[in-house]
Amino acid sequence: MSTSHAVVVGGGIAGLSAARVLARSGVRVTVLEGSPRIGGKLRVSEIAGIPVDEGAEAMLARRPEGLDLVDELGRGDDLVHPGTTSSAIYSRGALRRFPAGQVMGVPADLRALAASRVLSPAGLARVPLDLVLPETPHGDDVSVASFIGARLGREVVDRLVEPLLGGVYAGRADLLSFEATLPGVAAAARTNRSLIGAVRGVRDAAPTNQGPVFATLPGGLGALPQLVADDVVAAGGTVRTGATVRELRRRDGGWRLTIGPTRDPEYLDADAVVIAVPAAPASRLLAAEVPAAARQLAGIEYASMAIVTLAYRTSAFPRLPKGSGYLVPAVESDPRRGGKGVKAVTFSSIKWPHLRDGDPDVIAVRCSIGRFGEERTLQRSDAELAAIARAELAATCGVTEAPAESRVSRWGGGLPQYNVGHADRVAAIRAAVAAEPGLAVAGAAYDGLGVPACIASARAAATRILDDLCSREGAEQ
Repeated sequence: MSTSHAVVVGGGIAGLSAARVLARSGVRVTVLEGSPRIGGKLRVSEIAGIPVDEGAEAMLARRPEGLDLVDELGRGDDLVHPGTTSSAIYSRGALRRFPAGQVMGVPADLRALAASRVLSPAGLARVPLDLVLPETPHGDDVSVASFIGARLGREVVDRLVEPLLGGVYAGRADLLSFEATLPGVAAAARTNRSLIGAVRGVRDAAPTNQGPVFATLPGGLGALPQLVADDVVAAGGTVRTGATVRELRRRDGGWRLTIGPTRDPEYLDADAVVIAVPAAPASRLLAAEVPAAARQLAGIEYASMAIVTLAYRTSAFPRLPKGSGYLVPAVESDPRRGGKGVKAVTFSSIKWPHLRDGDPDVIAVRCSIGRFGEERTLQRSDAELAAIARAELAATCGVTEAPAESRVSRWGGGLPQYNVGHADRVAAIRAAVAAEPGLAVAGAAYDGLGVPACIASARAAATRILDDLCSREGAEQ
């Protein structure tokens, strides 16, 4: 396949991972990234002299794809793991430990749930009704709030499930798909009348010693895209930035891509194309040749968010935090406590002890602001968003000193929403794309937002392209 040319549109971790598989398989690869930098939502920069991620800060260590990629790049021994994953939730006026025995907020241990005091007495009393209620019908996909609320009550949704899903999708439980966002729980619920019983089964089936939950690189997860890009180039590929693809059309058994401004277009021909950009630009590129996929992609909504990173001296904290951070349910976003808009706080220097090696006197804190539908909050200035984050830490941690440095990272339209019907939508996209030889899609819009899921998506796309190219070459011989 050395004569075949594949173009990957998008230089995020999915696009780069797909390009790496193709290049390592002998395909001539060109990666086209429209922005001035590669990496997509993975980016790291220094604050107060410490490298702290501006986007995703870790990858799941219990999925193999991310760890395998780092190992293949020769950096497996460099991986670091959290010093603590103990987290809390702000509920009913106080920070409270997350109850033990839960899966994405769905409780399995009612004693632990009661001891956590996350729920009100009325909300707690509602939960065990799940054990005696008739089975909830399993028909078409429903929202997380609809199914879990019917089984366990609305408080479990608002104060446990939605905050955890908000940390992943920045979404709303009333809109997010139960099947797409909680697939393991949804599958177990299909064979168990009680949701509590289903979650207990999920926990019982999990390995007893799964090892660390998360992993990252010492220089930040934002360092990973460049490592992959360097490997692509070493295998003979090309990685271009500032190369926006405006149009994709069929041509002579392959594809023609139009790049750059309309007044001075550049044309690039390819035998195969992997589209690894968010849903909206992917929809525009596919509109002419694969309209069925384009229509479905246009229906995937995105949430925007911002991450405010604050670097404090240790003396700013009356007591150093013990856990990795805490979540703030949407129902607790009360302007009277100065925390409006903050949905999650991560004590990065506590969660990742290696960050304190450079300067033990600095504590880096990341505050996530913005949920789906809260675009007005994100229209505020950087100074205003930083003030919101500082007020949050003053209210919950007693931090009144000014930070030594602050940074605001904005991710407009950064998180795809896996709303009700998402699985059917993705199946329709894939079916339409599969009908077109030499074309594949990859990225966070389809089967998972995390880094390992994006890598898995990329490898599946690359495998499809390789199969198509092999079939084509075989037919020509």
